[in-house]
Amino acid sequence: MREETKTLSIVGATLGIVFTVVASHGFEPAYGQAAKPDVDPKADALLRKMSSTLGNAATLQFDADHVLEVVTNDGEKLQFLAKSKVSVERPNKVRSDRVGAVADMTVRYDGNQLSIFGKKTKMYAQTEAPPTIEETLDFARDKLGIEAPGADLIYKSSYEGLMEDVISGRYIGLEPVGDRMCHHLAYRGNQTDWQIWIADGDQAVPCRYVITSKLMPSAPEYAVGMTNWNLEAKFRPDFFSFTPPTDAVKIEFLQLAKQAGQAKQKTQQGGRP
Repeated sequence: MREETKTLSIVGATLGIVFTVVASHGFEPAYGQAAKPDVDPKADALLRKMSSTLGNAATLQFDADHVLEVVTNDGEKLQFLAKSKVSVERPNKVRSDRVGAVADMTVRYDGNQLSIFGKKTKMYAQTEAPPTIEETLDFARDKLGIEAPGADLIYKSSYEGLMEDVISGRYIGLEPVGDRMCHHLAYRGNQTDWQIWIADGDQAVPCRYVITSKLMPSAPEYAVGMTNWNLEAKFRPDFFSFTPPTDAVKIEFLQLAKQAGQAKQKTQQGGRP
């Protein structure tokens, strides 16, 4: 995932699923040719190991606890919590079921269509999608203005996306996260700083991921804790497909983006989204 996407994912999460509102396509960082990042070899090896662990898994599933930090117009920081279950079947299926104050929805990609359904609003949007997970995530970001926070972790090669625009990275140490001991890595970039905690041992899965947006006022953070990893998950044939409820109303992605913008404005004014 591109560095600008990491920055915008914080905005996206504010808006429910994930609407960037500020279009990310055509955006290029105003920096010169990046020098080779100064990364601790131990941190680099661990990040590569995590990328291989996730990328080599034909299927995976995990639970996520999200903390979204929003800065209001008067400078107050608010944190909104959400939970989700993320399911992946490579090369072309993803499902995310999310519940929280800023999002109560399901997102499904079945290899043919990308569908987003708001459980409270009873509204859904649906469009034809590219043939792979990576292409669909890029399509959603670049063409639909949609961003899934932390989605860089489910790319086939998460290492490449995470390392884009990295200036430096270091190994902090071994720390407890939940019931696991995890390696704490910290990276700095031109637009974002980010930290990741990777489980010690053979199953090098991420346990916590924090993104700090340096270019936004007061540098808000997005954090996600990941538990209950299953790298051999089994799914029924229709698990990733979406059939809208009979009382659901279909709308266009543009309408969803407009609603997202209204939610963002309300939140910045100090109200709930």
